[in-house]
Amino acid sequence: MLLRMMERFDLETLSDRDRIHVLAEAAKLAYHLRDTYLADPSFSPVPVEWLLADEQVDGFVAMISRDKATEYAPSDFPDHPHTVYLAAVDEDGMAVSLINSIFDDFGSGISTPEYGVLFHSRGKAFRLEADHPNAIEGGKRPLHTIIPGMLSQDDRLVGPFGVMGGQYQAVGHAMLLSNMFNLGMNPQQALDAPRSFAHAGVLQLEDSHGAEMAGILSGLGHEVDFPSSPIGGGQAIIRDAANGVLVAGSDPRKDGHASGY
Repeated sequence: MLLRMMERFDLETLSDRDRIHVLAEAAKLAYHLRDTYLADPSFSPVPVEWLLADEQVDGFVAMISRDKATEYAPSDFPDHPHTVYLAAVDEDGMAVSLINSIFDDFGSGISTPEYGVLFHSRGKAFRLEADHPNAIEGGKRPLHTIIPGMLSQDDRLVGPFGVMGGQYQAVGHAMLLSNMFNLGMNPQQALDAPRSFAHAGVLQLEDSHGAEMAGILSGLGHEVDFPSSPIGGGQAIIRDAANGVLVAGSDPRKDGHASGY
């Protein structure tokens, strides 16, 4: 939903102020829609085609003001940024996009007796309202942010990518792809670029955006904060369409590494 909304803006020509603002407003709306509709489709049909339809997306975009921030009801989706991600591509073009998280420290606290593997505690993401699509039920999968990415074009591999950082992940995916395909950055540049994240009523800006930008965005009605730690992390391997060369990037905010063989 976020990418579909971002398609409606000329992201290549937007100023830094407008780009941060538009992404923040689209993200807040997309997360609001996520919390309203998304759940295990085996229990609650998710209206994917309706949410992504052109007419509906146009309506969502019309809700985004270019001049002021919009408030949405706070999300009660828990935030635990303990995700680990890796990507690999071999010489035959086989690709792996792998993400893992047990959600809490030591997950559920339950482990397999044979190997000591901890079970996750993603059940915390269920809702307790009986009529909500993501309401807790036996045998049901909760809404979660485990979203390894795999990019393709015309049925051909472009590359695996992924972003860590709890609630930031979906926005991180959109920002990473936009940096590469709207702004022409390579994977490393796209991961290095300054980040912002609108969540829980606050627009978080990494320090590299600077105090002047914070003031400009505050003037639009955003409550701006500079978090004490970097926003998220990511890895990506992208095949150069011109020559087939694999180009990798690893986020300096984490302890990953890009390596060829």
